[in-house]
Amino acid sequence: MRLTKLLTLSAFVLLFSSMTVHATSPDEKASTDQKLIVAVSKASKAWKDAFNSGNAQAAASLYEQDATMTAAPFGTFKGREAIQTFWSNLVEQGFDDVVYSNTVIKVIDEQTISISADWRMNNAKGVITNELWVIQKDGSALLREDHFEVIP
Repeated sequence: MRLTKLLTLSAFVLLFSSMTVHATSPDEKASTDQKLIVAVSKASKAWKDAFNSGNAQAAASLYEQDATMTAAPFGTFKGREAIQTFWSNLVEQGFDDVVYSNTVIKVIDEQTISISADWRMNNAKGVITNELWVIQKDGSALLREDHFEVIP
């Protein structure tokens, strides 16, 4: 009986001593979140600047290669090429001057942020229900998902 208890205790100690525990202090989490917010804010500004200057290709380059964009009531666009075609169409029609307001930033995890906001531009307005920005291996942020709608 004593040997069984000793073996059980030894197995328990061995199991838990081999596990790595990653405790994150509140300061470390705040620092990580801040770095993430800065990277996404920079990428979001780059997207708005590209669109507002009429550069649909540069705007589309801020989406992951296989990103999904749902633009109500226009449809869902899969992949950077389809997304670029959508933005090129709008640019060709003279849409620009996009501005976000009432922006809400939600940190999902150490690599992902969700942004929701109201938006307006020279010829339209609407709501962003979810821009899902993901940090890439090089530290930049790209859109994986973009869900927005035009409000009449």
